[in-house]
Amino acid sequence: MKNIKLIIPALLVFFSACSEATRNTAKSESSAQAITSGKTDSLEAKIKINGSVAPGDPLLLRFVVYNNTGTAKSFCIWHTPFEPLMSSYLSITDEKGEEAQYKGAMAKRIMPPPASSYSTVKAGDSLVANADILKAYELKKGSSYKVVYTGGNMSGLVSKDTVTFIYTELH
Repeated sequence: MKNIKLIIPALLVFFSACSEATRNTAKSESSAQAITSGKTDSLEAKIKINGSVAPGDPLLLRFVVYNNTGTAKSFCIWHTPFEPLMSSYLSITDEKGEEAQYKGAMAKRIMPPPASSYSTVKAGDSLVANADILKAYELKKGSSYKVVYTGGNMSGLVSKDTVTFIYTELH
């Protein structure tokens, strides 16, 4: 009877270790498969800015969310251009390293975000949104800027882009 009391916990430890090894192997295989097929398990955001605008025209940030996975994925639109400017989700610095002044609205949010705050991207598809950054950031004409998307902690989107541009007005 004493041997059974020792054997049962040992078997439980053994089987849980086997189960963990199987899960880790499955994760490694799916990660390797994703790398070789060019697919990831998350959404990716890309940003682009055309720094040349006519006087009075918007300075557009083009924000594209790509779903390179095999299934539909959702993201929170908060802190993205998919909603009106309600928060600072960009880090914009000039050539001196000074942060551009954010002058837009700052929304207070209830947590967790309601279902209406999410947008879905079909497998292999993308969604595009534009935002006029002149409406939310104080920029100086003739200055060079570096832009990084920083809203990923709220939206769940990953962006590795750093975009540079010179804010000029065309005549």
